[in-house]
Amino acid sequence: MDGGPRVPEQRRASSATEAAALRFSVLGPVRAWRAGEPLNTGSPQQRALLAALLLREGRTATAAELIDALWGPEPPSQALAAVRTYASRLRKILDPGVLVSESGGYAVRGLGEGVLDLAVAQDLAAEAEKAKGAGDLHQAREVLARALAQWDGEPLAGVPGPYAEAQRARLEEWRLQLLESRLDMDLEQGCHAEAVSELTALTAAHPLRERLRELLMLALYRSGRQAEALAVYADTRRLLAEELGVDPRSGLRDLQQRILQADPALAEPSSPVPDPLPASVRPAQLPATVPDFTGRSAFVTELSEVLASAEGRVMAVSALAGIGGVGKTTLAVHVAHQARSAFPDGQLYVDLQGAGPRAAEPETVLGSFLRALGTPDSSVPDSLDDRAALYRSVLDGRRVLVLLDNAKDAAQVRPLLPGTEGCAALVTSRVRMVDLAGAHLVDLDVMSPDEALQLFTKIVGAERVAAEREAALDVVAACGFLPLAIRIAASRLAARRTWTVSVLAAKLADERRRLDELQAGDLAVKATFELGYGQLEPSQARAFRLLGLADGPDISLAAAAAVLGLPAEATEDLLEALVDTSLLESAAPGRYRFHDLVRLYARACAERDEQPPSEREAAMSRLLDFYLATAAAFYAIDRPGDRLVDHLEATGYPGLAFRDRHEAQDWFYAEAMPVLACVRQSTAPGLLRRAVDLLWAAVDLAESGANSREYETTAVFVRDAVRTSADVRAQARAHVVLANAYHLIGRFGPANEQATEAVRLADVAGDPLPGCWASNMLGIIALYQNRLEDGEAHLSRAIDSFRACGDGPGEASALCNLSRIHLAMGRTASAVSLAQQGTGMYDAMGHALKGANGRYALGLALTQGGQYDQAAERLQEALEVFRDSRMRLWEGMSLFRLAELDLAAERPAQAATNAESALTLLRGIGGDWRRGNVLTVLGRALTLIGHPGRAQVCWREALAIFEGLGATEADEVKALLSPSAVA
Repeated sequence: MDGGPRVPEQRRASSATEAAALRFSVLGPVRAWRAGEPLNTGSPQQRALLAALLLREGRTATAAELIDALWGPEPPSQALAAVRTYASRLRKILDPGVLVSESGGYAVRGLGEGVLDLAVAQDLAAEAEKAKGAGDLHQAREVLARALAQWDGEPLAGVPGPYAEAQRARLEEWRLQLLESRLDMDLEQGCHAEAVSELTALTAAHPLRERLRELLMLALYRSGRQAEALAVYADTRRLLAEELGVDPRSGLRDLQQRILQADPALAEPSSPVPDPLPASVRPAQLPATVPDFTGRSAFVTELSEVLASAEGRVMAVSALAGIGGVGKTTLAVHVAHQARSAFPDGQLYVDLQGAGPRAAEPETVLGSFLRALGTPDSSVPDSLDDRAALYRSVLDGRRVLVLLDNAKDAAQVRPLLPGTEGCAALVTSRVRMVDLAGAHLVDLDVMSPDEALQLFTKIVGAERVAAEREAALDVVAACGFLPLAIRIAASRLAARRTWTVSVLAAKLADERRRLDELQAGDLAVKATFELGYGQLEPSQARAFRLLGLADGPDISLAAAAAVLGLPAEATEDLLEALVDTSLLESAAPGRYRFHDLVRLYARACAERDEQPPSEREAAMSRLLDFYLATAAAFYAIDRPGDRLVDHLEATGYPGLAFRDRHEAQDWFYAEAMPVLACVRQSTAPGLLRRAVDLLWAAVDLAESGANSREYETTAVFVRDAVRTSADVRAQARAHVVLANAYHLIGRFGPANEQATEAVRLADVAGDPLPGCWASNMLGIIALYQNRLEDGEAHLSRAIDSFRACGDGPGEASALCNLSRIHLAMGRTASAVSLAQQGTGMYDAMGHALKGANGRYALGLALTQGGQYDQAAERLQEALEVFRDSRMRLWEGMSLFRLAELDLAAERPAQAATNAESALTLLRGIGGDWRRGNVLTVLGRALTLIGHPGRAQVCWREALAIFEGLGATEADEVKALLSPSAVA
């Protein structure tokens, strides 16, 4: 192929202009020529990009699809830039207008006839098929030989990437099919002696390809070599048994029997090996693919690769997240169209109506398939088994793709699967067919945000979306990135030129109306979900409705059992059944979640079908009880001796019991978001007290820093809810919870206001515990605000109150906080004594976590007293406990205090290391005030180790923080900064 792709004879009389045109080769090394002169197509990756575009036959490939084609699921960080570079270089090499950019991707356009060797081969193969159908075997063979001559070694030789690998396999398989057809014609024309040597070499190269073995047996028999023909069969049978554990297919077995019987018809070239599928009957039943098919490149590649290599392999496309509308059919049809060339004997399609009330009967489908394959009505058997057997016989020796869409279950599918090599089946279903033996299962999820926006843009138009991109993102997010929902929303907008994208986004923002808005013509998201819901058993339908009531990203099995009021085993059976029907997703072992739109549908069903409404209320009450009882168990383990657990609201549904603190922590942090969501949902009068207590018992979510912002948002929500109630007890506790949340993120002014109100309300309610903790909080806030005398008064009152309540941990906390007040007053010895007293109380109660708080306070006091070694030991002990308890906030603050100690002990390099580690841990938690203090210390350390420029950067950031907060620390930082920096 030195001068470019070979072309049919009738095309060689081309004009001078055509002679100067580009030509490309992919049926060998990827190459290009202009006027017969080879062009430098660049690096292997650049040739891979050219090949991917050429094989799309003029269709646009998005950048994401090209990245996936070149590198697969783990592209390099600069993949997009590399693709653009390769495209730019190719554009300079090729003629103007050949490689074009559009819709964020690339395409090769304007290629005429005979330009690409693959297109030439396809045209010639089609011409040969026509000649064969007309009975002109001589002409068919000659044309087919020219088609095979287009190959110049291995297709796409040397081209890297998963796409090239899949296409290489596809093109090689097609070459072998053409070769088999040509050899079949050779035997038909009596050229059996000449074919023996070629077939012998081919069977050696492809020992498991039974069609080649069959042709070799026939060629040997017609050449008078009967014993050798039978030896080929024996060798084939042995090889298949050893390699695959299977017997030869029926065609090969039948040929052996005819040779043994010396069938006279075999010797006649005019009597070829029986062909079960008439050449003129090639069904093409695939529905049209959607013109705006978007994304799914990884799935398309995966399915295409398996289909390309799937000789006799069954493949099921089903989705664990395969809710109605996720695009299973669209994907399967798209992939099937791309694979058509690999299945030249036809494609069958049926909608099995598996999600409807009347699923298609397999025997009915088989009758339709048999007739489509050319079987006369009079020859179609009556029984299912007979039809399935004839169906497999008709497909034997042919390559047919069967698309079984919308299957109900594996039992419906099994009789419809081709049983012979060369055929494949694509099966879509809402049920994950784990019981379909040998199936390649693919779980189809919703679109990525980028894919969803691309689909929306294709339908609505780039100009409208570009003008309101944020609103478009809101629309696709409201659609839950579900393709059907996006298509409906986009179609409604496209049909209403007076609407803006923002109008549509506003309509979809109302959750109660969202499902009603997502319908257009005969498309409706709600109707799609209704099909699956209508097939549920009563117990499954109840579980679906009630579970949809709970907010939160997911729900654990134990929490779901509480919602349903059932044992865990029975609950798991129901939840797994819902997963199998794709109405629920398995987020992780023991955890489940709804798609957002499915949750809205479940709630609509609950309001419609769950009668009386008290059942819904009871379900949410059980969930709240479960979370409160379990959080109380965690609190008791984490804070032994703390009296809060004795003052929480009683629960009527049990919680979990934990073996140790680490198991409790695992549960607590895994359930953080569902717990906070449950609190926000539980502000009705009968639930409000328990909701407030649950939030208080879950204080570690704020203390740890892991969920500080979410905790604060929930605390504000609860505080606002209790204001409208007459429950003073709940009000006092809500104000304490919010005060603590504000304090932990450094909002000391609002924290002080909330704690002051909590003290007042606690006195009115006669509920001493919130008053105790509010006074304790007022003392530590006064320390941060440098109101030391106020702080001492608040903490003294807190100590007395805790003692009156018999709350040892509370008293120890107030003593440690008072230690810090005395330390700020310069009363170091008293500070050390108070911290030691508080730490001793914690240790006596076995309170490891709060004992770490005591050691933290003691370390500060010892540092100021110059006892650096002892201080370092106490702070290091605190650090280890905080780290073990996943208290990132206090782990970071312990490192900060160690940095302060290192500075005092004249270890500036270690101080800088600890301060930088503290900044990393405190990123996004603890509030700006704490960050400003760490930056100040880091700047001091950097100055001492010779990095004054970096120190100035730290201090400038700290100054901006403190001035923004109106904090007195700003003056200290100004004194550190150079005059020019302050100016």
